Amino acid sequence: MALLAAETPDSPDVERVSSTEAAPVSGVVPSSQRLRTAFESHYDQIWRLLRRIGVPASVADDATQQVFLILAERLADVREGCERSFLFGTALRIASTLRRTWKREVLTEHVDLEISQLPGTDELADQRRARSALDAILHQMDSDLRTVFVLYELQQFTSVEIAEILGIPIGTAASRLRRARQQFQALVNDRFPSKNLPRGHHD
Repeated sequence: MALLAAETPDSPDVERVSSTEAAPVSGVVPSSQRLRTAFESHYDQIWRLLRRIGVPASVADDATQQVFLILAERLADVREGCERSFLFGTALRIASTLRRTWKREVLTEHVDLEISQLPGTDELADQRRARSALDAILHQMDSDLRTVFVLYELQQFTSVEIAEILGIPIGTAASRLRRARQQFQALVNDRFPSKNLPRGHHD
């Protein structure tokens, strides 16, 4: 889905979240290299995840950096190769805290599009409308269902990975995903009723 990866963060200097260089050990990746690799590979994904689950753009950069600062502090406890799952789990916890803090805040600002090539004016307008509709639908979803939906459909995690990130049984993750898809489709149908008319009812 090309519309799902459009917002782009202003990436800070990786040195701001780098840990102290550890002496190389045979077969072990130095901590600073692990952190740098995780930062370069996942910063944009974490930023977009936070935005998708309700973190306002005005604080998304700070929240994303906080995620990586926590990784830097906990890196010794994170199994090598599991940095991505740790980052996403940490991002979800930070977003949950922010949602409690800003429980009554409504996200209304428009977002820019990340595009590899400049589309025509009509195409760009269509993309903006589609992204605006998607954001509105996501923010109408129940929080638990939206989280699973975003992780699976937008971030491409498996049900097993989602269960691990959220600390829930695989069956619960699968059940939430099924209900999330149903809720998402129902919200789409409510928002675009003309696209769901039976054949022969179109003008």
